[in-house]
Amino acid sequence: MNIHEYQAKEIFSTFGIPVPRSRVALTADQVERAAKEMGGHCVVKAQIYAGGRGKAGGVKIVHHPEQANDVAKELFGKKLVTPQTGPEGLKVRRILVEEAVEIAREFYLSITLDRATSRYCLIASPEGGMDIEEVAHKSPEKIHVLTIDPLMGLRPYQARKIALALGLTGVVCEDCVELILNLYRCCLDKDCYLVEINPLVVTKAGWLLAMDGKMSFDDNAVYRHREYPDMVDYSQLDPLEINAGKYDLAYIKLEGSIGCMVNGAGLAMATLDVLKEFGGEPANFLDVGGGATREKVTEAFKIILEDCDVKAVFVNIFGGIMRCDVIAQGIIEAANEVQCHLPIVVRMDGSNVEEGKRLLMESGLNVQVGDNLGDGAKRIVKMLGLGGK
Repeated sequence: MNIHEYQAKEIFSTFGIPVPRSRVALTADQVERAAKEMGGHCVVKAQIYAGGRGKAGGVKIVHHPEQANDVAKELFGKKLVTPQTGPEGLKVRRILVEEAVEIAREFYLSITLDRATSRYCLIASPEGGMDIEEVAHKSPEKIHVLTIDPLMGLRPYQARKIALALGLTGVVCEDCVELILNLYRCCLDKDCYLVEINPLVVTKAGWLLAMDGKMSFDDNAVYRHREYPDMVDYSQLDPLEINAGKYDLAYIKLEGSIGCMVNGAGLAMATLDVLKEFGGEPANFLDVGGGATREKVTEAFKIILEDCDVKAVFVNIFGGIMRCDVIAQGIIEAANEVQCHLPIVVRMDGSNVEEGKRLLMESGLNVQVGDNLGDGAKRIVKMLGLGGK
């Protein structure tokens, strides 16, 4: 679960992490009033669920309130396209107005989960800002990584080692140690899988400030935080993704034309890989889970068909907990309900597989049954005329 920069900074403040004065605005007039509060000279920042806003024109320095109003009118409703949004971009509906700060130095600081070790790791660099990805690529020696022992936690001496690696000394170094420890405490208390400050700056006055903030929560821990659902900006999410969430389905929009319904994340990723191998382009990733009911399969299939980019559907199900005849009934019910005439290929195996295949072949749908994953992928690509292998 993601949140906006302004929300991340509000949380940072409660953990003693210093941030600039700011106001969030929903209209151009509110942006102008906030700019007046900041003295006119301020930064206007579009709020979307993606990084790279500065390069996309979503962050502007203004020098008087009227200019802030003009910039806001230009940004509100605009779709910002960044490497993280994909070509479709994300629409700006909120703007953060922030005081302008004279910056002496910029750094990068984050804590994220390392999937390889199942531990948090602290990542820092003396070169923060918009080009941090290039720093990691061209100068990896400038990226400092510390894996945190979950039993020991992050110790002050480790935080000090990072602060010194950033080139900080004296009072600013000690302030950075406290900030790093607070960031780790924030990460644990809020059940985050990522907290990021980019850039963390030292101002010309000698103060540390988190000039930008990114925070992502672990979806599996949302039940522990009743306030989290109210923090979601649904305008930043795909409507089909929202609908899928209502039925406890994992849905991710992709850029192709083949809708994919699978059960299990591992099987889903294998399905996408094999489709690509045969020349197909997946339109989505939809995981119905291991114990889906007929009703859940029906809703999942309908969600796939609501995507106007979908020209064919590939169902790849292993009927372990789920019975294959139940899967077939859900597919048939959904296809008949929305009058689907698209090509469908179903590859399934497991409990009651022959009964499931019989139901599909007698359904009257434009459906084929694959013998295995490779055969199924080859069939759906051929039905679309994509010239697969």
